[in-house]
Amino acid sequence: MHIERSKLPGGIKPFSGANKIALGGGCHWCTEAVFQSLKGIIKVEQGYVASTGLNSELSEAVIVHFDSKAIELHTLIAIHLHTHKSTSDHSFRSKYRSAIYTFSETQEHESKLILKKLQTDFKKTLITQVLPFSSFKASRNSLLNYYYSNPEKPFCEIYINPKLALLKKQFSEYFTNKDLLQVKSD
Repeated sequence: MHIERSKLPGGIKPFSGANKIALGGGCHWCTEAVFQSLKGIIKVEQGYVASTGLNSELSEAVIVHFDSKAIELHTLIAIHLHTHKSTSDHSFRSKYRSAIYTFSETQEHESKLILKKLQTDFKKTLITQVLPFSSFKASRNSLLNYYYSNPEKPFCEIYINPKLALLKKQFSEYFTNKDLLQVKSD
């Protein structure tokens, strides 16, 4: 899938250069592996993110540091929505909040516009929220880089491999690990 940046309404200029965005939706091992597997990603911090108000409890998420000249925010959000249950509300949503955590008002506005535009990719309504970033707690070291340290583990094979296969198939121009033996695509 090729993602093209469209002109954003209201005179919003997309970010350029090094940026960061926090994303949550499923297990942070899965989210970490997805974003570690993309071109243009500088660093992925795995842990727990909190927002404000009703969303001030920590929830599993990652902070993605990226080069927006190599991969745009629109593409990152599209990948995020397609690699977790972004239309499904379930009993674990407080632990796995479907969210885009922003670091500025401009990024928040841009993310909301992108989310609205990407809704057309889904039959069901997206439940993903755009929230202000408030705080981050890193996972303990033994949990970091989980997939690439343990690709043969059943959890990785059952839950992460299908997400990476989707990347390989639908977002191949951004997928860095095309030769991963553990990732099979149809």
